[in-house]
Amino acid sequence: MENNRNNFPLHFLGDRLEFPPVETANGDGLLAVGGDLSPERLLLAYKSGIFPWFNDDTLILWWSPDPRMVLFPKKVKVSKSMRKVLRDSKFKLTQNTCFDEVMEQCALVARKGQDGTWITSKMKAAYAELHKKGFARSYEVWEDEKLVGGLYGVDLGHVFCGESMFSLQPNASKFAFIKMAKELDTKGYRLIDCQVHTEHLESLGAELIPRKKFMELL
Repeated sequence: MENNRNNFPLHFLGDRLEFPPVETANGDGLLAVGGDLSPERLLLAYKSGIFPWFNDDTLILWWSPDPRMVLFPKKVKVSKSMRKVLRDSKFKLTQNTCFDEVMEQCALVARKGQDGTWITSKMKAAYAELHKKGFARSYEVWEDEKLVGGLYGVDLGHVFCGESMFSLQPNASKFAFIKMAKELDTKGYRLIDCQVHTEHLESLGAELIPRKKFMELL
């Protein structure tokens, strides 16, 4: 991927509720630094194709990568083994019954190539506030009344911006993701924003598209 975007200086955010154009992000997708995690700024970010991703020991970092990993709900892949899981009554799916606990479990997941979690206490508080305002949702997977998997993200009404998922039992997070994709498809959602590439998401049907196309769909 050509990296001439590094010619743009990194933008430092102040108190004003604004973001620079996503085209000014650097080659890694880093667009801006600073600002806050107020509900207003977070909603503006997601509506503008931007998301926060940072550690406790850094300033808030805002990203808009090119290409962008997305799932078109109609294209969700369901393997033969997952079709059996979906048919069985092993798992039960709920929505928005324990949003904070889902975030907490996502924060505890050890991830390859990451030291610690980006789901910091600041992030938890910010998304809990978004949830209270009706803009963040969680999907929970239960087995024998025990929470064993789930995911959460920001719901823009036509696009669902996935943030993180976890699984304490094999296939639990896949169960939540596939069920969510099928539901959003019936509701006419354009896409699920998966942000960056992972093999796990690719196996479920997610694909990389140019940021320009993502912004058009958004």
